[in-house]
Amino acid sequence: MGLPLGPIRDRFVWSRRAPLAAGEIRRTERWLASARVFLAVSALVAIWIDPEQVRYSLWAFALLAFYIAQGLIIILWLRRRPTSSASFRLLAHSADIVWPGLISIFAAGPGNPFFLFFVFVLTAAAYRWGLWETTGTAAAAVLLLWLESLSFHLGSLDWLGRALAVLHLPALRVDVTDFEPQRLFIRSVYLLVLGLLLGFLAEQQKQLRAEKAIIARIVGKASVETGLTGTIGEIGAELLLIYEAKQLLIASQEGHSRRIFVGELKREDSASGFRWLQPTGSDEEIYLFESAATACHAGRSGRQGAFELTGLDAGGKRISSGGAECFERLARKHEFRSVVAVSFVLGREWKGRVFLLDPSLTRETEEELRFLMELARQAGPAVHNVLLLRRLRLRAGAVERARFARELHDGAVQSLIAVEMQVDVLRRQSAEKPELATAELGRIQALLREEVLKLRELMQQLKTLDVDSKRLLSILSDTVDRFQRETGIAARFFADVKELEIPQPVCRELVRIVQEALVNVRKHSGAKKVMVRFGEKNGKWKLLIEDDGGGYPFAGRFSQAELDVMGKGPLVIKERVRLIEGQLTIESNPGQGTRLEISVPQGQGAMHG
Repeated sequence: MGLPLGPIRDRFVWSRRAPLAAGEIRRTERWLASARVFLAVSALVAIWIDPEQVRYSLWAFALLAFYIAQGLIIILWLRRRPTSSASFRLLAHSADIVWPGLISIFAAGPGNPFFLFFVFVLTAAAYRWGLWETTGTAAAAVLLLWLESLSFHLGSLDWLGRALAVLHLPALRVDVTDFEPQRLFIRSVYLLVLGLLLGFLAEQQKQLRAEKAIIARIVGKASVETGLTGTIGEIGAELLLIYEAKQLLIASQEGHSRRIFVGELKREDSASGFRWLQPTGSDEEIYLFESAATACHAGRSGRQGAFELTGLDAGGKRISSGGAECFERLARKHEFRSVVAVSFVLGREWKGRVFLLDPSLTRETEEELRFLMELARQAGPAVHNVLLLRRLRLRAGAVERARFARELHDGAVQSLIAVEMQVDVLRRQSAEKPELATAELGRIQALLREEVLKLRELMQQLKTLDVDSKRLLSILSDTVDRFQRETGIAARFFADVKELEIPQPVCRELVRIVQEALVNVRKHSGAKKVMVRFGEKNGKWKLLIEDDGGGYPFAGRFSQAELDVMGKGPLVIKERVRLIEGQLTIESNPGQGTRLEISVPQGQGAMHG
């Protein structure tokens, strides 16, 4: 029952590509082992309370005790072994079929306490496998009962009774009334119907699980890092593997420009990747022809026969045949005997169709098409997100480059032009007034030093920060030390904590806040000393930045809300504090310095930053 049964068992091609994980199999076996022991103990208690049910037979107690011991051994075995092999599951399942047949001879009929053992073994087959295995289990149990009935009518009980008497062992004390053909027939029908029902439910659950696993795996192929072409290639390779098709084609049309893009991925070339084809004037007619079918399958009835079409509309309902001639044009360009096509829509700007040439399908064509439609509905938004995010990255890069160019033009370039003009003036005056050269060169040197600092700060802002809670304190310390070396302003960093757990986006924003605050100190405060401290208090992370400079043009201690009302305070720092759901407090004493306090709740997982 654990062996593959070919197309009979695999109702859907894609279900073969979604096997159960080893952890899930082991978890199922542990639950079944626990249920097996609980059921056996319950039956033992039931016949201990009313021994008349088994006619006071010690053999029934012995079989139950042996069954309990088997269940405990399986539990211990599963605890020691990390995996559960197919042969082990088959052996345990075979034993579960045999034991009910043996124990039921002591108390037959649907009302006896042992009939639940048959229900258990059918449920176990449904949990482990599916329809055909569960039905086969029911048939095996029925066959075992009929073999027992036949053996009883052939006199096996009389022979066993004499053998036990010779060995001075207790008698069996069995009643074969329920093994008469009339009664056994009803029990057999009961078991077969129950097996079919449980197997059908198991098959439905297996189908849903396979759908979920396949769709999740394919959607997981969407990645911004690999780009749109790479994502399509990854998904296409997965579809070729699932359906064992020889080639995948994808045709898409942009809504605004009406341009059509066609790409292909061949099974033998899947390792080299997906490639786009040269556009032709007939692409729309060949690939994006009008059709009422959202998903369809077309196959030739013979070598040169016409295509026969099976199609489903957007609601999953079968449509009347027609439109198969459209695939003739496709077949003339790409040779195939059968094809599966599914349409997709990406937002409001893209639409298209995916073709799988010569796929391997089962007879459940409509179910296969419905799955492909669901797959397109789930994977389409993921691919669209990749497209949008890549586009957003390009635009963000363009905006950042424009800002960088503007900063260079308004800052460094203008300053260098001014330096050039001053050097030219100095060159002309140096012959007549050499005493001015020293002072002018000093001023030019100070100006160049200032521009170097500005360029470094700009480069620091553009640099991507890779910081987490383990590296936060060291990066803050390095930032403060570098500030002291480059500016000559005495700066110290203090950390009141050694271990912390802060989300990575929050760490990144905290470093940016310190960098921005130090830039403001250098540019505007005229401070000689700066102190940065990080710690925690009352369930909040605390960041303190204090200097002895000129302070803000206001006096007092103000919260972020009060600063917003006044229209004062550092805009960039306020925005970054808002991003991490923190609170900013500024204490300013004009001429005596400024104190910035940022508090962030511990454990908050904000982050859009």
